Amino acid sequence: MILPSNDWVRRLRRHMEIGTGRTREALPVFNRRLATGAGAVLLGLAALAFAKLGDLAQARFRAIEAAWPWAALILTPLVFAGVVHIMRRRFPESRGSGIPQVIAASRDPVRAAHGPLVSLRTAGAKTAMTLAMLLVGGSVGREGPTVQLSAAIMVAVHRFLRVPITAGVLIAGGAAGVAAAFNTPLAGVAFAIEELASAYEQRVTLLVMAAVMISGLVSLGIAGDYVYFGAMGQTLSLRAMLLVTPLAGIAGGLTGGLFSRIVLAFAAPTRGWIKVVRARPVLFAGLCGLVVAVLGLASHGMTWGTGYQPTRALVEGHGQSLWFGPMKFVAALATTLSGAPGGVFAPSLSVGAGVGNLLAALFPGDPAGAIVELGMIAYFTGVVRAPLTAVIIISETTASRGLIIPLFAAALIADMVSALICRERLYHGLAKPFLPPAQPPVAEGEADRDLQAPVA
Repeated sequence: MILPSNDWVRRLRRHMEIGTGRTREALPVFNRRLATGAGAVLLGLAALAFAKLGDLAQARFRAIEAAWPWAALILTPLVFAGVVHIMRRRFPESRGSGIPQVIAASRDPVRAAHGPLVSLRTAGAKTAMTLAMLLVGGSVGREGPTVQLSAAIMVAVHRFLRVPITAGVLIAGGAAGVAAAFNTPLAGVAFAIEELASAYEQRVTLLVMAAVMISGLVSLGIAGDYVYFGAMGQTLSLRAMLLVTPLAGIAGGLTGGLFSRIVLAFAAPTRGWIKVVRARPVLFAGLCGLVVAVLGLASHGMTWGTGYQPTRALVEGHGQSLWFGPMKFVAALATTLSGAPGGVFAPSLSVGAGVGNLLAALFPGDPAGAIVELGMIAYFTGVVRAPLTAVIIISETTASRGLIIPLFAAALIADMVSALICRERLYHGLAKPFLPPAQPPVAEGEADRDLQAPVA
């Protein structure tokens, strides 16, 4: 019997050790990919369920309003006050949009993963309370809450699989939430660049794109290839483009910047009268609910809810009352100032459509739907200060690729005008209360050192 030489045994052992090391190195990578894929599937399903429940809640409210036309005067203020009362006592991290919470959590992802900002408990409560707001006509959107819900699901899956939580995990979850909510994958990636991350690291690219792609496929497979606000194939002549685009950008930037400035002033009150108003938050929320109810009755229900139906009608060229835009602006502002959970994405697009509707009246010979879209993108950019995200959302949700150049121009003009009205970006300003005292405020353009996410 020939025994192997000592040299051969040493080489065999070395190869075995190398193979074992490679297996150990490959296992964390596999777990990260598994967590990203599983989280994206789950959040895609959650976003679709949330959207369906939101539509049912709005339909139910319209049925109640049809049976008892004046019920909103009692029901809406009571639910506004009740939601804010429960939120302040039990789930304070669920207030408002949800996007500021994800921004704040990405600053310290390890701590946030074990805290309430992106926990399933907070996200579940936020979802339920947003549905309650829609059930009584609150002018809220579900996109911001979907971002917080998606980030919470992604964190929960990573914790379950014992994968380290990085800022990239939170950013990928939030971006996938936007993609699933609007059925707009490109908008999810753009939103990650412009809003959720103050600097976009190369290592986050695959994580974000993988999560967005998977959640988008889930949404596409279940809900189909739908266009959110309907298809709009109209275009503008060069003359109309040169006249309407800057006007829309200025109007949207002014009104959107005003909205952001008022909201930020109420979030961090510095004036005495604002402190007095905010001293009784539940009563103030009830008064905000009363304003929303009165505006809804005065507009025959047009200002209630997300505003999806009147916005789609305007995009498709069906005119609405010129009062729709101003009334929806006040309804969205009152709902946001109440402090109740709910997003501003959909209401902002609806208010922007109202702004475009006003502009369309000044240019009766030009396509109304195209002008409405310019108003939508200008006002939305004025509020959130994310022009690239705005362009992609509008172009994807309306299939209006023929308006790309005027949409970009209106967005850039609105961004510059809004910055003159309100220097601080809305979501970054609202994220400050969620940051730990020792943390510096979220600075626009500051490089985020935490975005060292491993490659998925």
